[in-house]
Amino acid sequence: KSILCRKCAGDTTEAQVVAANVDTAFLVMGLDRDFNPRRMERLLTMTFDSGALPVIVLNKADLSADGESQRQVIEQLSPGTPVLLVSARVGTGIGALRSFMRKGETVVLIGSSGAGKSTIINRLFGEELMRTREVRAKDSRGRHTTTHRQLLKHPDGGLLIDNPGIREIQLWVSEESVAGSFADIHSLAGSCRFRDCSHETEPGCAVLSAVRRGAISEARLQSYYKLLKEARYLALKQDESAQREQKRRWKIIHKAFRHNPKS
Repeated sequence: KSILCRKCAGDTTEAQVVAANVDTAFLVMGLDRDFNPRRMERLLTMTFDSGALPVIVLNKADLSADGESQRQVIEQLSPGTPVLLVSARVGTGIGALRSFMRKGETVVLIGSSGAGKSTIINRLFGEELMRTREVRAKDSRGRHTTTHRQLLKHPDGGLLIDNPGIREIQLWVSEESVAGSFADIHSLAGSCRFRDCSHETEPGCAVLSAVRRGAISEARLQSYYKLLKEARYLALKQDESAQREQKRRWKIIHKAFRHNPKS
C-alpha cells in the first residue's frame, strides 16, 4: 500500500519507517505555538511520497482567536487536501475526523509532541485510551506521552496507528515528490522563459512574477528551495552509498576467486 519514511537523524544515510500499509495520514498540528506552515509542508511532502491520503488536522481550535484564517493559510499549501478545524479538548470537529476512519482501512497520526494526538484518539474512541499531559505554557511543547507505536482497532472496524511525537522531519523523498507537494510552483515553472529556470534571478521567470504579485509567498518559495536542495543532496548520498556497497561486494567476489580460482 504505502510507506511513510523520514531520514534517520545524524549523518547516516538511512531511512526510518514512520508507518507502513496505511490508507490515510492525519497530519496533526496545534493552533497554538505549534502552528508552523513550513513544518506542514514537510509533513505533506513525506505523505505524498508515501502514497497515503493526507488529512490535515488543525487541533486546539478553542485556543485560537482566528482559526479560520490559519486554516486558509494551510489550505493554500495543498489545494484539495482536507483541512479540518478540531478541538479535541472540547470535542468539536471529531465527527468529521471520524468519517475518515473506514472499515478495513488504516489511519496513522503524525505530529509533534503536544499537538494533541492522544486527546484526539480518546475522542475518536469515546474513552480514555491514551494518557495525556499538559504542554509547556512558554512554547506549547509537549513531553512524549506516547513513547512507542501502537495499533488500535476502532469499534467501527478501522485501524489507527499512534506514533510518538516527531520533533525533526528530515525528508527521505525524491525531487519529484517535492515538486508534487509544491504543485503551485511546479505548474508555473512550465511558463518560465527558460526550461532550466531555477526561479532565482532569471528574466521571464513565471514563479518570481507570481511572488511579486503576491500569488505565492516568498516564505513558500524559500521552503521549496530548501526541500528541493535536501532531496538532491539525499539522492547524491544515496548514490555514494550504493557505489560503496557495490565496491564492497566486488571485493568479496575477488577475494573468494583468489582463494578458489578453479571454482
